[in-house]
Amino acid sequence: MTTRFATYYAYRTPHGPVTIRARENGIANVAFGDAEMEGERRPSELTNRAATELLEYFAGKRRGFDLPLAPEGSDFQRAVWDGVLRIPYGETLTASQLARAIGRPGSHRATGAAVRRNPLAVLVPDHRVVDAHGRPPGADAASRLHGALLELERRHRDANA
Repeated sequence: MTTRFATYYAYRTPHGPVTIRARENGIANVAFGDAEMEGERRPSELTNRAATELLEYFAGKRRGFDLPLAPEGSDFQRAVWDGVLRIPYGETLTASQLARAIGRPGSHRATGAAVRRNPLAVLVPDHRVVDAHGRPPGADAASRLHGALLELERRHRDANA
């Protein structure tokens, strides 16, 4: 597969390193950790801008992002990620509720799988998709991080209400 030119760089955040990958048409990947990604490892104007906006989000000074997004995925996955972008700051949906919201009520399992494959952590706020009990799915570090992001959003949402 031929990929357009890309750069990536790992930035320090309060939640550990975050690696951001950009192509000429937008941000393609955001991942927690210092990850190796396709492209040249160097900061760019767009990865720097994304890092700044993420730091503002983590500080509770930003609720959304003003970045061009260019995730790679199927039409269905992109429809799910677009649906995730519409979940309001500090609120949650289950995969079943999200599937209904995007007009695919019978596709909750596929919707959940697309959420798990989200290549744009935080920018496409998959932490707002929870299990049937209202908790981030799983019991791993990613689940704990999702819970911390939801708590951050709820704390700042309620403080500004």
